[in-house]
Amino acid sequence: MASGEIIIKGGYVVDPTRKIDGDVSDVAIRDGKIVDKVSSSAKVIDAKGKVVMAGGVDVHSHVAGPKVNVGRLMRPEDKLLSGFCRSGMAQKNGYRMESGFSIPSTFKTGYDYARMGYGFVMEAAMPPLHSPHVHEEIHDTPIIDEAALPVFGNNWFVMDYLRKGEVENTAAYIAWLLKATKGYGVKVVNPGGTAAWGWGLNCISLDDPVPYFETTPREIITGLLKANEYLGLPHSMHVHQNDLGNPGNYKVTIESLKISEGVKPRNKFGREQVLHSTHLQFHSYKGENWGTFESGAKEVMDYVNRNKAITIDTGNVTLDETTTMTADGPFEHHLHGLNHLKWANVDVEMETAAGVVPYVYDPNIKVCNIQWAIGLELALFAKDMNRTFITTDHPNAGPFTRYPRVIKWLMSRKAREATLGSFKHKDKVIEATHLHSIDRELTLFEIAQMTRSGPAKCLGLSNLYGGLAPGMIADVGVFDLNYKSMPSDPDKIESAFQRAACFIKSGEIVVKDGEVVSNGHKKTVWVNVNMAENPQVKRDIAQSFTKDYTVQLENYSVRDYLAPHPYVINVDVEA
Repeated sequence: MASGEIIIKGGYVVDPTRKIDGDVSDVAIRDGKIVDKVSSSAKVIDAKGKVVMAGGVDVHSHVAGPKVNVGRLMRPEDKLLSGFCRSGMAQKNGYRMESGFSIPSTFKTGYDYARMGYGFVMEAAMPPLHSPHVHEEIHDTPIIDEAALPVFGNNWFVMDYLRKGEVENTAAYIAWLLKATKGYGVKVVNPGGTAAWGWGLNCISLDDPVPYFETTPREIITGLLKANEYLGLPHSMHVHQNDLGNPGNYKVTIESLKISEGVKPRNKFGREQVLHSTHLQFHSYKGENWGTFESGAKEVMDYVNRNKAITIDTGNVTLDETTTMTADGPFEHHLHGLNHLKWANVDVEMETAAGVVPYVYDPNIKVCNIQWAIGLELALFAKDMNRTFITTDHPNAGPFTRYPRVIKWLMSRKAREATLGSFKHKDKVIEATHLHSIDRELTLFEIAQMTRSGPAKCLGLSNLYGGLAPGMIADVGVFDLNYKSMPSDPDKIESAFQRAACFIKSGEIVVKDGEVVSNGHKKTVWVNVNMAENPQVKRDIAQSFTKDYTVQLENYSVRDYLAPHPYVINVDVEA
């Protein structure tokens, strides 16, 4: 942890955790934490005329692990898309070479998040068997704190226990796996559908049976929701619903979200929701086919606004060439059939699968334009910005480095209309979406809720990240925006958030004038569940590793040296 004292003076502070909206005040830092005051010898950062916010918190991104590395290997051309390579920086200033656009190197990942003023990132889909690989990449990524969500929605243990209605055994298995993988919470991807892919099938509806296990997506979601709250984990169950990316899927989405009704949060971490629905843009489609494709964002958000038990992130399309990658194996095969580009597929024994396919969100293609509009509509229809978070499902809908551009579009109707007006199929996009008729422009306070306080609370980390209250980790960004006279040029909003004037991570200045000046002191965050031993689950795990897995049980767990300087959250389970 960094030591010393810093005071950020005279900035326009925006901090939803304390209901501060543009007040001119100081932020004091000592020994890596926010404090009430510092001594007269503290280092002074002049923030006069600039905006000061807590460090950003990314609730959902794919930045570490085997599928990310597969993408890097299969797409050498992605390195050219970034337009530059900072090899000289590596030799001159002691920083590492950066490369990649949609799938940047580990070093560029950390540096780019820091330049944007982000301090925490959640790796959103960790295959448990490959968790050592995930943690190796997290360890290699500089500056930013990270955690990882193991995937459970197609796990053979989970499906077998839930088929028999054994929620307590499911919870015991989750507790063991979180400890073994140094994971953070429960992620569900295409529940049952990825397991069905092993037989060349998929689960499109909530009641399609999973081959062999004879359970259904509805039962998997319901059981994992109950198990998550039985354990009282910091984060809600994090779900990627069935039938991603297909016209008409908004009905399955709403039906899936309704499963959360009546489930009560049982945790000590301040979250009020039980289900997080991720990259909702890909799940908010109406129409019978691609010819009749249109936005279902209003119907989906009407439900989300009514159901206080749900948080969402947007998954905004950024109209870039990118690399899709997901544990939704059948979807990636389907996408390969649509664009006929390179395709990689992998099956992770007994646990999950994944696919990787390049994709171009072409501004001249109507479907891509409608997808772009849907992602923005989700945020603009939202009534509670502490439950609605900005993501691109990096890199699936676009790279995370486009967050500043998404912020620009959400804050400026002028910017949205300029992009919409450039489309070849503008009139058809207007007819199929609501965006053109929405006047709303989000405020900096709302942006801070969507990128700071909201995701931190959703993750159960609001005592550490997302705000500027005394005692919190000193992740503080200074941005070259004048709160009292916001620029009439929307591009200045994007440029300000693209490269922070200053970013302090854990009390140390890591970015100055948009450039990285320190590798900082990063942490890995994971959950340790203290639960009474379950003899049956212990026996089931031992037997399965003996007869089913290709690795031995003693070689499965992540070693401590792969997650140095951790922040471990202990959860005591009271049955």
